Amino acid sequence: MADTHCPYCALQCGMSLAVPSGAAGPAAVVSPREFPTNRGGLCQKGWTAASVLGAPDRLTTPLVRGASGELEPASWDEALDLVAGRLAALAAEHGPQSVAVFGGGGLTNEKAYALGKFARTVLRTPNIDYNGRFCMASAAAGMNRAFGVDRGLPFPLEDLGGAGAVLLLGSNLAETMPPAVQHLAGSRERGGLVVVDPRRSVTARLADDGAGIHLAPVPGTDLVVLLGLLHVILAEGLADLPYLGARTTGFEDVARSAAAWWPERCEGVSGVPADDLRRVARLLASASPSRGGRGVYVLTGRGVEQSTQGTATVTAAINLALALGLPGRVGSGYGAITGQGNGQGGREHGQKADQLPGYRKIDDPAARAHVAAVWGVDPDSLPGPGKPAVELLRSLGRRSEGDDGPRALLVHGSNLVVSAPNATSVVERLQSLDLLVVCDFVPSETALLADVVLPVTQWAEEEGTMTSLEGRVIRRRKALEAPGEARSELWILAELARRLGSAVAFPTDPAVVFEELARASAGGPADYSGLSHARLDADEAESGPGLFWPVPAGNPAGTPRLFLERFATPDGRARMVAVDHAGPSDDVRPGAPVHLVTGRVLQHYQSGAQTHRVADLERLVPEPYVELHPVLGFRLGVTDGARVRLTSARGWVEATARWTDAIRPDTVFMPFHWSGSGSVNRVTTDATDPISGMPEFKVCAVDVTPVPLEAAR
Repeated sequence: MADTHCPYCALQCGMSLAVPSGAAGPAAVVSPREFPTNRGGLCQKGWTAASVLGAPDRLTTPLVRGASGELEPASWDEALDLVAGRLAALAAEHGPQSVAVFGGGGLTNEKAYALGKFARTVLRTPNIDYNGRFCMASAAAGMNRAFGVDRGLPFPLEDLGGAGAVLLLGSNLAETMPPAVQHLAGSRERGGLVVVDPRRSVTARLADDGAGIHLAPVPGTDLVVLLGLLHVILAEGLADLPYLGARTTGFEDVARSAAAWWPERCEGVSGVPADDLRRVARLLASASPSRGGRGVYVLTGRGVEQSTQGTATVTAAINLALALGLPGRVGSGYGAITGQGNGQGGREHGQKADQLPGYRKIDDPAARAHVAAVWGVDPDSLPGPGKPAVELLRSLGRRSEGDDGPRALLVHGSNLVVSAPNATSVVERLQSLDLLVVCDFVPSETALLADVVLPVTQWAEEEGTMTSLEGRVIRRRKALEAPGEARSELWILAELARRLGSAVAFPTDPAVVFEELARASAGGPADYSGLSHARLDADEAESGPGLFWPVPAGNPAGTPRLFLERFATPDGRARMVAVDHAGPSDDVRPGAPVHLVTGRVLQHYQSGAQTHRVADLERLVPEPYVELHPVLGFRLGVTDGARVRLTSARGWVEATARWTDAIRPDTVFMPFHWSGSGSVNRVTTDATDPISGMPEFKVCAVDVTPVPLEAAR
């Protein structure tokens, strides 16, 4: 029996995994265990997590594309020699920037750290980013700008339970992180749950029957809702002025900008009734600590962050929270709901294009010197900032005159063919590469395009650490051996470094890698220097639930709650920044008159590479679908259960129509867990936020047409 954590989302629910002696993966049995985030509960994905360990198409040997054009089994020596030789030749002919690395938010802290180190010391390329750019980049940019540090939740998730009100924007927790819903029970009982979503999602329904309020804005106008709420708070004298004077800067500019967004104007843009905006603002103010309330939390998720104005929307949410005097007070605050299992830790230790371990900026000379000393290299040898994910993907394989786009890409823990925006263009870029290498444990759609596929270990086959959405560092434990010749990325990176002639050490023991990570992070915003596998194990043995960073050396308890005394800015004050609404990059228009929003379903995860291989989950939701209001369906001639085509400026996608009154009549919804003609990211835009580089997954304009019966057949 191994005590570990779920391999899926950043809630990182506690679970135990039992493997009968001599049994293979399918015989492993999952059982929930008491842990602060899930309190003994699991969602359907968690309960069935062990099924993926025995997937019938599990990758167990390296594959190399042969003369026939097919992927064929190869030995590790053959595969790694080929990769190293091609990488060395490309770098020699075109420079180190001709090689790129794309990581994943599901990698352990140890593997994320080693991948960033490998890119910068062995490949010496600036071109590294990861799929967390699709997940948390706008929230990270907004929090860094306002607070000086980014930790998704600067407080334990459990704190939500005592609040009088919770404002939740752009997150369908009941389907994406079901065990988290229990932490909303307190605000629901007090009538204080406010959910902002253009759909009446499962989460929005939690606000029914006196439990709260659901606001359904026009897609892409969440920023307007926040500006309207702030306007009411200020106009009605509900702001915490002593807090603003003592703990913030920039309030005057923000107040002037919010004055332009009175509720009736907001209603005209967002569709949210002015009276509802006033009612929500007053509810939040009455629950705020400055008015003797139980406390308020403002939470944002991907629905408002995956936007060309995602950073501005997060900033507006933070401005609202600051106006109410919430951040840095026990029982109140602002937080962002991290999606991927290690989305937090993955960006802290070197996968992001502009960061070094410990959440240090790569263009900071002091940061470069510190990390270079740990790695044993000259600081001047480290590359500078690279391209954020979407820009990096656009640059792949291009051959225009003077272009130095990467000609080789190493992919770890990401299925770009399904998960990237404007996916058809991404496939074209991947196919134009001289070398595509994919590390995976199943033949994902991206792996099937690769020149070399390297089989890697899964969650239950490795030791390591993860960092949850709360900044809680926890242990992942090995329960069984990997099948066939599957190897850890730590081993693969060490072998490639050796073949490429690097003198930099790449240990393969996760505990040793973590000790190095801790030293590299020392003194940074995400300081892990007081942690080790041994200390985390001892903490858990004493019924401790993991430790919250920062945990500098000598810190006995970590930091569960940030900002209680000061913010992580030079003057200790939070920075308020005025923002304004510009609207989505791809708005409705003649020829594309309907808003498309995308999201998840309870049974599937990300690109579906794991959950589509779980029979129980696949049976429940076997194919993609399009939700649309009956009024829209009747107007367009799309009947319930018929095939429907969505067409955007980038391509088209088809799925089965589902009529529902739980969505705005000007909007359709489609989940993003499928590939092929049902891959909604074939139509999403790759326009990005100018500050965070995050793509605008969540809203674009489409034409909606029925598929003729003969074509559907």
